[in-house]
Amino acid sequence: MSTAEQNYFIPEPSRWPAVAVVGLFFLVLGFALWMNGVSLGPVSTGIGLLVIIYLFFGWFGDVIDESLTSKYNHDVDRSFRQGMFWFITSEVSFFATFFGCLFYFRNISLPWLGGEGQLGVSNILWEGFTYTWPLINLPDVTNYTQLIEPMGAGGIPAYNTIILLSSGVTVTWAHWGLKKGNRAQLVWGLIATIALGMLFFALQAYEYYHAYAELGLTLNSGIYGSTFYMLTGFHGFHVTMGTIMLMVICARSMKGHFTAENHFAFEGVAWYWHFVDVVWLGLYLFVYWL
Repeated sequence: MSTAEQNYFIPEPSRWPAVAVVGLFFLVLGFALWMNGVSLGPVSTGIGLLVIIYLFFGWFGDVIDESLTSKYNHDVDRSFRQGMFWFITSEVSFFATFFGCLFYFRNISLPWLGGEGQLGVSNILWEGFTYTWPLINLPDVTNYTQLIEPMGAGGIPAYNTIILLSSGVTVTWAHWGLKKGNRAQLVWGLIATIALGMLFFALQAYEYYHAYAELGLTLNSGIYGSTFYMLTGFHGFHVTMGTIMLMVICARSMKGHFTAENHFAFEGVAWYWHFVDVVWLGLYLFVYWL
């Protein structure tokens, strides 16, 4: 038996965790300064992003080299799968928190502030406040911009739903190609998934422009505006990261890095992409439709 079959691979001491700490420090600090109007915010954010990009190229490159040199055995592969499972579990918890906040606002706190329930009160937010959702009837005395209408479920949100569901089909088709050793099907399936992910991002960017320029819907537009952008914005970020992952996997597939027996990197990205699909269905239902 080879050493890889007998022993669990332990990597050599690495500088990458320290690099990650430095990058995240500058990124979070810069974002906080930027949000508060401090001039050094964009500079710190840019430095953080550059360090994070360097981290990804370096650390992931080391992991890829270790995989291609057969340093990973079955136990290591199982550890990777468990790690990806718990990572996606943490992401589920992340979005569950936002969905929980949306439920609390819509079904508990705002109805109570509108006078509903045995202990309900009124006129705390402003005189004559009545609860409706989406909350768009804001008082003129505030700095909020009156909304013409809330975001509807038709148009771009409906198109994006079809796009993401279609991308789930194409990535699964690519997986079938990998399992039967058809590299052309694998690569073209990934290319189609990447294209759909980029189209989703482009349409969401246009939707944001439409919301800001024509509907007056901003982060300052009350609880409806803030929850809308927090939920859809974080999901858009996950779509962007998933698309980048798919690009890396596609490049590796073109180089023949994966086989029908050894392709966890592909599976991990596919799991993540399906998670993004499922989250969007929840967003479409509770943010746009209901």
